[in-house]
Amino acid sequence: MARNVRLMRCAPGDVFRVLANGWLYPLWVVGASRMRDVGEEWPAQGSTLHHSFGSWPALVNDTTVMRVWDPPRRAVLEPHGGPIGVARVAIDVKARGDMCVVRIQEEPVTGPTKLLPDVVFDAITRWRNAETLHRLAYLAEGGAPGTSGGSTALGHESTAEREPIDR
Repeated sequence: MARNVRLMRCAPGDVFRVLANGWLYPLWVVGASRMRDVGEEWPAQGSTLHHSFGSWPALVNDTTVMRVWDPPRRAVLEPHGGPIGVARVAIDVKARGDMCVVRIQEEPVTGPTKLLPDVVFDAITRWRNAETLHRLAYLAEGGAPGTSGGSTALGHESTAEREPIDR
């Protein structure tokens, strides 16, 4: 199981407001390229996002199902990656003063990625999810629509601007 952790200069609620806005999904998820639809119930447990991954002309239509929605602590998503298979992605957020620690864990459930040795899957996925957390920090700290202003409101610059991606 690949794990990444990042300290963000925002409240846990800011992270969850980004996650709750399904239309922002391709802005923070590496590989997602466009949104096709957001289920009316999103982000409720069992609701679905309809998006695509890849680059034109090689786009694959995909869905992601919300399996656990427990703001401001935990969300578990299940992206269905067409020929790549299904993954389980857990996002855990804990307050730390006026900031928060965000942990993302990903594991394959079905498909060819499940056949990869753990060390290979983890290395590739940690690299990708470092960028995913970097993008999520821009949105949550930077005051994406529906957030409370993120790090600027706290009088700090975004960690996404100051810190390099730790791969």
